[in-house]
Amino acid sequence: MTTISSNPAETTALRFDLLTVAEFIQPKEKVLDLGCGDGALLRYLIDRKGVKGRGVELSEEGVLACVRRGVSVRQGNLQEGLGDYPDHSFDTVILSFTIPYINDPAFIIGEMLRVGSRAIVSFPNWGNWRCRLSFLFTGRMPVAAELPQAWDSAPRARPLTVRDFEEFCLRHRIRIARKISLQGAQRIAAQLGENMRSTTAIFELR
Repeated sequence: MTTISSNPAETTALRFDLLTVAEFIQPKEKVLDLGCGDGALLRYLIDRKGVKGRGVELSEEGVLACVRRGVSVRQGNLQEGLGDYPDHSFDTVILSFTIPYINDPAFIIGEMLRVGSRAIVSFPNWGNWRCRLSFLFTGRMPVAAELPQAWDSAPRARPLTVRDFEEFCLRHRIRIARKISLQGAQRIAAQLGENMRSTTAIFELR
């Protein structure tokens, strides 16, 4: 575990999807952020909501960025990194834009719901109409609007859609407590073609 003392709060400009994830979090919660990247979300939650936050991040670059922000972070692979946490040790476990890179999402989400009371999962939606048209007219693998990387870039993402994830939760008996669909920096109404229109999906799981 890498930790340094927290410095005075810095103003952190968050992506709109991360600001939306932050709305799920109540003050003073214990929060674990998996694949926390540069720690921007955790820093925001610590500064604005007084949470007790920890992160798990694989990349050395991300770990160093977390340390610079004064965020408690552990470097490691998610497949191996949750076994050390006891049951119900966090209020919320976050997996933001990381699920496309996970080999065994059922295992990871199961672990998230073991160590936390709930899980927040967000991902870019390849079911968006732009992705569909791109594939139709170019014959090439589409690039998600919120995750602009080529198919052969490392680490390689596995495309998924809102419908894919809903069916995944149904198969694994995971309850979807709440869902928010975003189109860029706007929310779109549930059940109004969200798989076709949304660029980002955010799920609260229980």
